Amino acid sequence: MQSKKLFTLILFVCFSALSQQKITVEEIYSGAFRAKGMDELQAMKNTNQYTVLNANRSSRTMQIDLYDYATLNKVATLIDTKDFPELKDGIDSYSFSTDEKQILIANNTNPIFRRSFSADYYVYNTFSKKLTKLSEQVQEATFSPDGAKIAYAKANNLYIYNLNNAQTFQVTNDGKKNSIINGITDWVYEEEFAFVRAFDWNANSDMLAYIKFDESEVPEFSMNIFRKELYPSVETFKYPKAGEKNALVSLHIFDANAKTTKQVSMTNYSDFYIARMKWTTDANVLSAQVLNRHQDNLDLLFIDGSTGVTKVALNEKDKAYVDVTDNLTFLNDNSFIWTSEKDGFNHIYLYDKNGKLKNQITKGNWEVTAYYGFDAKTKTVFYQSVENGSTIRDVYKISLDGKNKVKLSQQFGTNAATFSPDYTYFINTYSSATSPTAYTLNNAKDGKEVQTIVANTDLAEKLKKYNLPNKEFFELTTEKGYKLNAWMIKPKDFDATKKYPVFMFQYSGPGSQEVANNWLDTNDMWFMMLSQQGYIIACVDGRGTGFKGAAFKKVTQKELGKYEVEDQIDAAKVIGNYSYVDKARIGIFGWSYGGFMSSNCLFKGADVFKMAIAVAPVTNWRFYDSIYTERYMQTPQENASGYDENSPINHVSKLKGNFLLIHGTADDNVHVQNTMQMVEALVQANKQFDWAIYPDKNHGIFGGKTRIQLYNKMTNFIKEKL
Repeated sequence: MQSKKLFTLILFVCFSALSQQKITVEEIYSGAFRAKGMDELQAMKNTNQYTVLNANRSSRTMQIDLYDYATLNKVATLIDTKDFPELKDGIDSYSFSTDEKQILIANNTNPIFRRSFSADYYVYNTFSKKLTKLSEQVQEATFSPDGAKIAYAKANNLYIYNLNNAQTFQVTNDGKKNSIINGITDWVYEEEFAFVRAFDWNANSDMLAYIKFDESEVPEFSMNIFRKELYPSVETFKYPKAGEKNALVSLHIFDANAKTTKQVSMTNYSDFYIARMKWTTDANVLSAQVLNRHQDNLDLLFIDGSTGVTKVALNEKDKAYVDVTDNLTFLNDNSFIWTSEKDGFNHIYLYDKNGKLKNQITKGNWEVTAYYGFDAKTKTVFYQSVENGSTIRDVYKISLDGKNKVKLSQQFGTNAATFSPDYTYFINTYSSATSPTAYTLNNAKDGKEVQTIVANTDLAEKLKKYNLPNKEFFELTTEKGYKLNAWMIKPKDFDATKKYPVFMFQYSGPGSQEVANNWLDTNDMWFMMLSQQGYIIACVDGRGTGFKGAAFKKVTQKELGKYEVEDQIDAAKVIGNYSYVDKARIGIFGWSYGGFMSSNCLFKGADVFKMAIAVAPVTNWRFYDSIYTERYMQTPQENASGYDENSPINHVSKLKGNFLLIHGTADDNVHVQNTMQMVEALVQANKQFDWAIYPDKNHGIFGGKTRIQLYNKMTNFIKEKL
């Protein structure tokens, strides 16, 4: 009887493995597992409706469709590209005027850096059905609040187009490539402060504030662009590396009626950043977040638009660094909501119009991860947080006085919300490691689901034939006693009596998170593919990562790559001691900061890791940009040992295992210089290694068949070396 049971079990395990359709790299990177979404979902401000950008593949047309929140019924198609030959290339993005009667449409978009782009812009009037071309290849076109004007940038200068008389006025005249930029951020601001549009209209539409960047003394970086030309071209741009000169920034206010500009006095500051700028609800009061170069002191300034007189409304200091907030929200009386981690966790605060604290709205040993808005009628704040666990996200509402908190999300995993303008409904975006992204309409009173909008049931059904293993979440405790979030993917036919090789993945950068209970991305599908080939995949978020409080996140201050590397090595040791793991076959992989880490782990953990793959890695923080690096490390002049002791380029002599180094030559972010100097260091240390260079590819290394070739290369390396 017992032998029959054993035979049945063996049959089941074999059938389970055989019935698992094999995933291929070609499928993953041709979009076979992509979930459907709601493209360019935008909540209207004046009506209880939302818009989505839809595409009709058969007719090769695109539509901006208007839907009703209460019923989800389509109310209207606001514009269809089939009616306008000018939009034959489609709609890339769109934005509404304040009254929502006009739409700014961007097409023929050309990327510049990570977030910046130029595009052809059109103005569409939803009543007259008239489409007017604004200009070709301009940046950040933005309606004035009264809908009568549009400000935009072109060739480093600012312009205002008057919709009433079709006249264009040039606000600035000194813009010059690699010298002066008006109203658009420079490379390092765009990358590290995560914004491009450095201009803003006041509420009365008669003043335009903007930041000017004088980057004339910033050192230049040049890249060869090879293409298929006989001679390569050279792309040169300003890139301040750690400890080098930054652009000099100044704040200006243009009076649209008088056609005059005044500069705001910032004489109290030197070597500073204007990390955010926006007008308050008072049309004469501009706000700006100003950071010192160390980024450990932040002033929220209120600036009188008429006189230019400034006052510090709020000040925050931190022994490590202060994070800039995007959640500054001005209420009708110019009191404001602000998020800060000053009590050790990121929370929501309410201040009066003079910057005096009225109350802390949220409290607890957990983080607010998104601020969604404020309903003035009910005095209710809506937000997302990790209060039920740092690997998941829930949606909440709470009264302005910090009472009457209600959890609105219903499902366990990652929830995000887009609220209707009257806050009666929200579209909940939900996913987990086992549930593809789903969009539902929910009631904002109690969070109850009203109706499903997009379910991705087709994708869920399709994946059944692949019989994917589960991503198991757990808390790993190192020998030093640190409790770290982790996940593991085991082969579907996992046998606890066998010994498996382990392939570890991580990013590990300050405030980041890879161990999150959300739907599988393309890397996850690759990991699932590797599990089908007999590998266990593991991921551990070590110290320095986010959403567990400021102390956990900021422990790496001035020593990037020390504690994070210790934690990955220690985690690998713990995993290596699992009975089903072959501790002699542990590898590690990462991209960007993760490549910096995987390199360091292979060198410093030479007796623990058998192999590593590093894609686009920082190899010495001296090569990276000023804002990011100095936020965590200060300058090389102040902290030479912090830079040198934890840079993998200085530890190549310890290499014992197999190393694959990958970079794109047109990486404007982490320059290929990092890899070239690492290669030279490895050569001079007489170390054997493998490497691959991708011509004209940026930090993402994609385009055409690039990702397919890259991931097949990495797969083959893993199979050969691990």
